[in-house]
This record gives sequence, structure tokens and C-alpha cells, in this order.
Amino acid sequence: MEEYGKHGKVELAGVRAGMGRKTAAKYIELGELPSALAQPRVWRTRADPFEEVWPGLVRQLEVAPELEAKTLFEDLLEREPDRFSAGQLRTLQRRVKRWRAQEGPEKRVFFSQCHRPGEAAQTDFTRASEFGITIDGEAFPHMLCHFVLPYSNWEWATVCHSESMSALQRGVQAAVFRMGRVPEWHQTDNSTAATHKLSKSERQLGDAQTRGFNDDYLALMRHLGMKPRTTQVGEKEQNGDVEVLNGAFKRRVHQHLLLRGSRDFASVQEYERWLHKILEKVNRSRSRRYAEELDVMRELRVDRLSDHKDLDVRVTSWSTIRVKRNTYSVPSRLMRERVNVWVYEGHLEVYHAGVYQLSCERLQGEGGSRINHRHIIWSLVRKPGAFERYRYREDLFPSLTFRKSYDALRASLPVRKADVQYLRILHLAAKTLESEVEFALQKLLSRAELPFAERVKELVTPDKCVVPELTMPVIDLGDYDKLLSAETSRLAEVMS
Repeated sequence: MEEYGKHGKVELAGVRAGMGRKTAAKYIELGELPSALAQPRVWRTRADPFEEVWPGLVRQLEVAPELEAKTLFEDLLEREPDRFSAGQLRTLQRRVKRWRAQEGPEKRVFFSQCHRPGEAAQTDFTRASEFGITIDGEAFPHMLCHFVLPYSNWEWATVCHSESMSALQRGVQAAVFRMGRVPEWHQTDNSTAATHKLSKSERQLGDAQTRGFNDDYLALMRHLGMKPRTTQVGEKEQNGDVEVLNGAFKRRVHQHLLLRGSRDFASVQEYERWLHKILEKVNRSRSRRYAEELDVMRELRVDRLSDHKDLDVRVTSWSTIRVKRNTYSVPSRLMRERVNVWVYEGHLEVYHAGVYQLSCERLQGEGGSRINHRHIIWSLVRKPGAFERYRYREDLFPSLTFRKSYDALRASLPVRKADVQYLRILHLAAKTLESEVEFALQKLLSRAELPFAERVKELVTPDKCVVPELTMPVIDLGDYDKLLSAETSRLAEVMS
């Protein structure tokens, strides 16, 4: 039509518009665009295969609206296999979808909320193992404790291993101490870090879904000066801002990992610093609304709480301690003593009378064990018969190579002799370097040679150094007198 208005030639206007002369003349005569002339199709192009059974399906949907079209279709196929075919599923799904929209039950409506600056913060845990991060080449499964201010979307995150109170405390403190201010409320979901299920005596009548705040969490909120609140059980959308930003932040991290070209980091600290640089960059784009929040939030005037929890435990006669329902070994010299354990989010530190003794990685979950063979091997080699049925025997295989070596010994020797040989190998690893013993075992296994303890010791023991015999030179002190005499004569000539 634009071309026709320039020169009035229908054929030329049609060619330039990509259509024939008759088609162009039709649109020019009607004065309408092709899109305006299209009429919605209200007729069916083929017979509805579900016409006869549809009333029955509607009755089923009215009784149980949550029924899916696929379930209904599978029931039809089972009852009338000769009447319906698998290719008709999509037809039924469209019809059920249309029924739900036109005649189905009312749906739940979500109401968008207006956030006030500085009113509240939301914290949530999100899994981050999907990033495929490795620390010094080893897989690093982990989570992120994500802190968000809903009004400005300012966010901060810390690396953690589980949804524990230690991780929550570290994450919240890292955020508020970075801001230097605190909002009025702090909101979490009903994670076990912040809440617990109430007992019958605590729970109010008719409020079976209520959960109570944990004492440690309440103490943290009192210290920081925030009021605690949670979402209702099963209502994740009430923590919607942090839930949405979880996905946005993880997508951003994934893109930065692609730019970095590597997912390996030298340490957890280096990885966390890298994450913080990403957060600093994105938070700069929220500076205006973030400044509004800082203006109305109260200044933080307390010291940071320690990231660990102190526990006083007794060392058993098995040379172990029980911490958070997991078992850890300690040096046998501490047996039957009381030790102070500092429980961090990712590791433990053990002190005796204020003196540091050891550190070890903290186990996640319950019922686990972490037994260091160096703590008990000295007693175990004296009582090798205890090894076969030792409760924590699986912890005494430091690596797969040690396990293969023990299996090779068991396959060729009686149980008692195999246990003795393996315990001597462990004893050697405790006295020397475990890596050297492992290398010797690998060498013997690769030769299909049985890894006897004496053979391993031969490979690990360094060659004796030969001390060379040195002849003491004879020194003539008269040479020094000649040098001194010559120097004295030269100085006398200079002075004259």
C-alpha cells in the first residue's frame, strides 16, 4: 500500500511486496492488512475422539481436580485399548487444559508485595554443587548461605557445607558486618538451623504446622538486634525474593566460570573471594536503593560472635570423642581426659587444658566416623586380633591403594596373617610418610607382587648415605707471617 501510494501501479507495488497482482489488488481494494483479515478458526478439522467419553472424564475431574490428563488417558487405554492410540494424548491434554481454564476450580492467587527500605532481610540456603567446583583438583560439594535485602536486592553469600546453625550464623554475620547496619527483621524458611518442630506440650491446639525458634538462633538475633520471623511451613513464595535471586546469582556464577575457563581453585578461601568479587560488581548497580536502606537501618554496634561453638567432651577408652552425633579419633594419650572441642561449620579443633591438640574435617549428617590410623595404630599392632571386627575398620584404609593391598593379602593368606601384615604396613605409614608407603604399594601391586610389610619397608627405607673420608690439610702458619711482613714493608715505604 505504501508503494502503491507512491506511483499508483498495482503490479509494481505487488512485486515489491512479494505478491501477485491479483492479491495486491484485493488488499488495496479492501484497504486492510492481511493480519486484519485473518479470522479465528472455530471449527474442527477432524472428529473429536473423546466426544463420547468426555462427560465421564469431566465427572472424574470434578471429583479430583488434581488428576492429570496423562493419568486419565492411561486409564482410557487400559479400559478401551482398541479405541484409543498413544498419539491422541496431546489432544486430551489440550482439552483438559481448556476445561481447567473455563470450568475448573479456582486457583490460588499470589499477591505482589511492596517492600519498605531497611525493614527486613531474607536468608536462604541453596545448593551449589552443580557448578562442578574443585579444590586443588578434588570435587567440592557445597552450598551457599544467601543473604538478601528485598527492597534493594543487595545480596551477599558465604560458602558452607550444610544447613547448620554455624553456617547460618557465619553467613548472616558476614552480611551485616559488611553493611555495618542491621534491618528490623530477619526472615528464614523453616530450616532446622533456625527452627524446630514443637512438642505436643509446646504446640497450640489446632496449629499443627507451627515450628519454634532454636535457642541458638534466638541468641544470634538478640546479639545483632534483629527480630526473627519465618515463612509458613510449605510456603516458599513468602521468601520469594531470595528464592528468585538464588537462581539469578547461580546463573551469573555459571557465566563467570565460563569466562574464567577453569572451575578449579587453590583453596576454599580463594573460591569464596572470587564469589565476593562477583557480588561486589552486581551490588554496585543497586547502590541508589541500597543507600536508602542504609539510611533507615540501625547502626551495628556489637562485636562479631565467634564462628565456632565450644563443647566439653570426654575421650573414651577407644581414643574417640563424640561430637554432634559423629565419632572422631584423638591421640591415645588423651584417653579418659576431658577436652574442649571448637566446632566450626567445616572443621573441628581439639584443645586440652587450653593447649591445641589437633584439627580435622567436620562430618556432615549423623552416625558417621572419622578415625585417623595414626591415633590408634600403636595399640592395634600389639592386638592385631581386634582388627577383624573393629567397629571403625573401614576408616583404617587411608586410600583405595591400601584397600587393594589388604584385599590382596586376604586373598593369599589366612585372615590372622593378612591382618598382621596390613597393620605393620599402617604402622610404617604412621612412622614415615603415608605417600611413600602408598607409592611402594602401588609399585608392588603393579608387578602382581604380594605387598608384605618387609617388602614395603625395603622400598620405603632410603639408601644409606656414604660419608666420604676427608683428609685434614696441614697448615703452615709461617705463610701468614710472610704476608704480614710484606704488608708492613709496603706501608713503611708509603709513609716515607
